[in-house]
Amino acid sequence: MTRSEFDDIRAHIAAEEGDCDDLLQIARTLLDDLEQARLREATLRARYMGLLTAARATMASDAVGDIDPLTFLRHELGKRGQLPTGDEEVTRILSDARTAETLLAHLEEKPQSRPRAGARMRRCAGAARRLPR
Repeated sequence: MTRSEFDDIRAHIAAEEGDCDDLLQIARTLLDDLEQARLREATLRARYMGLLTAARATMASDAVGDIDPLTFLRHELGKRGQLPTGDEEVTRILSDARTAETLLAHLEEKPQSRPRAGARMRRCAGAARRLPR
């Protein structure tokens, strides 16, 4: 949604005030939450793009034999205070990276096949289950 669409919705809500004040308050709150989520997403996308650009520039710099190819990445991480500072932090970061790599590998694996529709499985929970009388 664009900023003007949010403003249009807010204007519509303001014009409807009257009998349903509670519902309109909920609508305003949801709209505010949606706008904040949109802003956070835009911020994360921009930061991701900066990090991706720095990583690509680092690799390109390394490919041409630059003396210090990590300059771009070091600068981007330094802006956010994300550079490792001590041996303990370096060890933790490397451990986290290995764990993340393992988790991502599991996510990319082919999912297990589901049982066929003909082979119904009994389920013990669910909203449709009724207790015997």
